[in-house]
Amino acid sequence: MTPSSLTLTPNARIVLERRYLKKDQEGRVIEKPEDMFRRVARVVAAADALYGKADQVKRSEAVFYEMMTRLEFLPNSPTLMNAGRSLGQLSACFVLPVEDSIDSIFEAIKQTAIIHKSGGGTGFSFARIRPEKDTVKSTHGISSGPISFMTVFDVATETIKQGGTRRGANMGLLRVDHPDIEKFIEAKLQTDRLNNFNLSVVIPDRFMEALEKKESYDLINPHTGKKTRSVPAQAIFDKIVHSAWRSGEPGVVFIDRINRDNPTPHLGEIEATNPCGEQPLLPYESCNLGSINLARLVKKGRIDFNRLKFLVHEGVHFLDNVIDVNKYPLPKIEKMTKGNRKIGLGIMGFADLLIQLGIPYDSPQAVETAEKIMAFIAEESRQASENLGRERGNFPNFPGSVFDKGEKARPAMRNATTTTIAPTGTISIIAGTSSGIEPLFAVSYYRTVLDGTRMVEVNPYFKKTAKERGFYSEELLERIAREGSLRNIEGIPEEVKRLFVTSHDIDPEWHIRIQAAFQKYTDNAVSKTINFPQSATPEDIQRAYLLAYHEGCKGVTIYRYGSRETQVLNLAKTEESAKISPRPRPTRTTGITERISTGCGKLYVTINSDDKGICEVFAQMGKTGGCASSQIEATGRLISLALRSGVTLQAILKQISGIRCPSPTWSNGHQVLSCPDAIARVISNYTQVEVVDEERVMGSCPDCGGQVVHENGCLTCHSCGFSRCS
Repeated sequence: MTPSSLTLTPNARIVLERRYLKKDQEGRVIEKPEDMFRRVARVVAAADALYGKADQVKRSEAVFYEMMTRLEFLPNSPTLMNAGRSLGQLSACFVLPVEDSIDSIFEAIKQTAIIHKSGGGTGFSFARIRPEKDTVKSTHGISSGPISFMTVFDVATETIKQGGTRRGANMGLLRVDHPDIEKFIEAKLQTDRLNNFNLSVVIPDRFMEALEKKESYDLINPHTGKKTRSVPAQAIFDKIVHSAWRSGEPGVVFIDRINRDNPTPHLGEIEATNPCGEQPLLPYESCNLGSINLARLVKKGRIDFNRLKFLVHEGVHFLDNVIDVNKYPLPKIEKMTKGNRKIGLGIMGFADLLIQLGIPYDSPQAVETAEKIMAFIAEESRQASENLGRERGNFPNFPGSVFDKGEKARPAMRNATTTTIAPTGTISIIAGTSSGIEPLFAVSYYRTVLDGTRMVEVNPYFKKTAKERGFYSEELLERIAREGSLRNIEGIPEEVKRLFVTSHDIDPEWHIRIQAAFQKYTDNAVSKTINFPQSATPEDIQRAYLLAYHEGCKGVTIYRYGSRETQVLNLAKTEESAKISPRPRPTRTTGITERISTGCGKLYVTINSDDKGICEVFAQMGKTGGCASSQIEATGRLISLALRSGVTLQAILKQISGIRCPSPTWSNGHQVLSCPDAIARVISNYTQVEVVDEERVMGSCPDCGGQVVHENGCLTCHSCGFSRCS
């Protein structure tokens, strides 16, 4: 294959240049996409020589290069970024143990920093930490509980910027029978902490049984093993549901379902997952992930299963090689990873595949197609792993595993697991396809390019269909970008509308049924967001959780449209509103000035009032001039204008609190994310008006200003590849 045959979208090239390609010390890109794929293929293929196959290294390099440049298979981002470079850390996800001691907790924090610096994400179960106010005999003090220690992990993550290419991402899990579970459930309803964490409640079957029988269950102190109290299962479940309805978190993890698929039960039970929940792991395990692009496998209206089989076998070969050439961040992780050799081969482009096959996403045919494809991948990946096991040897912990004896026994197995449905936010952009197993997030949408210009992006299959059927126009694309959906747009045939459904067009039940269809044949778990309309009720969320449990899902992440301020899809519907004008500034005011620390220095915030209430806010940062000073002044002027125009304090605080800049800091025990966030905090302290009903305000993508969408259990920018979870 010649380098010229690599076809990338403009968006893919932007993502590669921003996040993947080599740069010199001045930040200039010094590598072409073809060079990156060649670098990765060469490094990964070299592992063949470790097994007496030196003569096959060149052949493997050519195959790996071809799979990637044809955009049929891509590994997880750290492999693309780091293979053949000094860092050399190729794994995406890790799980670290957290025991009930200061030594263990801070050792885990140190290990987390090392992993984040190397480009990985981390998952933790905090269930072993004794509850808040429990006695600590060694110091004659009391415990501060798991949530306070999670805050320390959060701050450490904020500090580490992963080599300038990937941010730290964490998953925090707590068992539903931990005494602090209620505080954990509602932890992210507060807007000033745990913003580098996804949270999930670990739910065993016995809790679900108590829920269905309307019974109480026991909360257990993990330090003593004794019951602290009994609570109605429904009361706790209602809290989970209500919090998820308000903020999208916490998710839920059905831990007994996960452990029934644990391939190495003799090594211990699984307690935690990676940041997006699709990879359950034992302590100190890591996993290497890769995804096959199904959109590339439709030939003459049918799935090319012969090519899919080839990609599955070579994908397993590729990922197994990664385990050997990887540079691990910690010796314990290397030992555990090489002991089990878990890999996670998955897919992307499922929605685009369905469109090419003429199958609506929310249909029984889509569920049937999902099961057919994943059953095929599952069996072929296990066969490929068995073949490698015969050639290279079984994974070292094979004796005592489920493959050693019993109904899952195989004569050989190289990898303890072979399949995972991972989020593919950035690699799906590179591949120019739909993300993971998610439906389309939009048929047409606005993308902000580097110079600030807004461009309309359109699904290529829709564009082709519209042109072929004679209803294409630039004006139509603009309208679809504003609406976000075809549902209410005239002039588009109904069968086209039915085929090009988007995530928010689809009933949550179909989201769950698609997830369950893939889970049925996946060793690990499935990353998927269950989307709800803004009008959804807590009862709708509860029904979805129960359906997911009964359908065999291993976890659930939900998102109700508009429940987070991070929702910035540019589907701008304009509405006429009455024009207002501010009242004049009063001649005399009284007020206070408060100093607060920010990442840019000391900020002095003045709040003035008259007989009608607060009328003016302005701020100054020391002797700072230039851009910073003018922006702070502009913020104050706009707040003052809003106040004198009758806008409520709560509405103002809701807009400016939580805005993040590159230099967050701490002030009086609270995290201050930016100057606007600092101003909001001073106003809130002075007026005792709080905003606790939304998650943090990101506004738009912090890297490029583009739109952020919620899919695969995470926030992702389709313009530059930014993700909160990778």
